[in-house]
Amino acid sequence: ALAYFGYSYYAENTGTLKAVAIGGVLPSDQTVGDGTYSPLSRPLFIYVKKASYAEKPQVKAFVDFMLENGPALVPSTGYIPMSEAQYQEQLAKLG
Repeated sequence: ALAYFGYSYYAENTGTLKAVAIGGVLPSDQTVGDGTYSPLSRPLFIYVKKASYAEKPQVKAFVDFMLENGPALVPSTGYIPMSEAQYQEQLAKLG
């Protein structure tokens, strides 16, 4: 059978699942993280209005927590974190 699901599920089940190479590239933390395992890998997005970020302290606290703690917390979920520079870039966009 052929199925599409998240990389984190595959990484936890490599003993029973076989990944498909795309252009000779197999999925790994590195190839998913740097985008070379494409188009079957994708980022997750959240969208925040700048006005909500500026005017609602609970929104600001949540987004700041996510962006400041993402590098440490995301790997424990099985997902691949952005680079530190990408986290800083997103914080700067909200500033």
